[in-house]
Amino acid sequence: MIRKILLVLLVVGLAAVLAGVFGAWRQYAALEQPLELQEAQLLEVRPGDTPGGVFRRLETEGLLDDAFWLRLYWRLNLAGQTLHIGEYQLQPGMTVRQMIGLWQRGEVMQHSVTLVEGWTFQQVRLALAAQPKIEQSLQGLSDTEVMAELGYPDLHPEGRFFPDTYLYTRGTSDRELLLRAFSRLEQVLAEEWSKRAEGLPYSDPYQALIMASIIEKETGVPEERGQIAGVFVRRLARGMLLQTDPTVIYGLGDRYRGRITRAHLREATDYNTYVKPGLPPTPIAMVGREAIHAALHPAEGNSLYFVARGDGSHVFSDTLAEHNRAVREFQLNRRADYRSSPAPQIQAAPSEGTP
Repeated sequence: MIRKILLVLLVVGLAAVLAGVFGAWRQYAALEQPLELQEAQLLEVRPGDTPGGVFRRLETEGLLDDAFWLRLYWRLNLAGQTLHIGEYQLQPGMTVRQMIGLWQRGEVMQHSVTLVEGWTFQQVRLALAAQPKIEQSLQGLSDTEVMAELGYPDLHPEGRFFPDTYLYTRGTSDRELLLRAFSRLEQVLAEEWSKRAEGLPYSDPYQALIMASIIEKETGVPEERGQIAGVFVRRLARGMLLQTDPTVIYGLGDRYRGRITRAHLREATDYNTYVKPGLPPTPIAMVGREAIHAALHPAEGNSLYFVARGDGSHVFSDTLAEHNRAVREFQLNRRADYRSSPAPQIQAAPSEGTP
């Protein structure tokens, strides 16, 4: 009787060993199999996907076999491993083990979106909406509602986001990207404000941001930022009207058709710096660090006026008489190819640049 029991145990033990060996071999074979790919392909891991579910999907699509053994391998060896959401680049000849390595390292495909200096918030929203791999969670909302969704219901959105190239993975939301750009702007503005020059006519960093947005829209040649800042700061300090066309254009909104008329210059909008003293109530565009730095470190000098030459640069004048001569030379006798700033690479509102 004892002999029979021992025999049974021996058989069961041997069967267990053989089953274990067989299972290990099947898992190994499943891991080392190459994916059935003729060309590179993206694998999307969506929210809620599990490794087992992805293995089954790939088996259904004919890209691999033995999904059961792969699920078992993951459960036994990688149960605590996070499966990152996003897209993974699969290459011909890649094995399942190599694909799992991508999952373990979280090597999801990175996409990018560029927000450009001088863009308005409307242009920012259009740029994000044009990205098919961004989750659109803010469509149909007003600008005010968007700011509420971001957690800043009392803030005007214009100029509150930092222009840069932002990397993201598929499924990242427009809300998340806007929050990143908002935080980056706050960081840069605080850094620059802490190193500002003395004697500036700003009561807080927000006023410097407003000035920086005007500089951003007026500057056709980057090297002139400091000079343009100097003109505006001197005018502001002396109580002179800023008289800058980009603020008028912003105040016109959709009514602007590419040309500022005398009636526009007399219209008392909140952004018409030809009739309203001081700074406009909000920024008029998104600004880069260089424009913020210029607003906080204006170039020294005596110039109070500038006029666009037509090639993107400006003529700076100390007196109104000098300015009027420059206006007659460069504004009243414009060439057909005249522009106040370099030819734009993207669609953006032009600036006349004539304080």
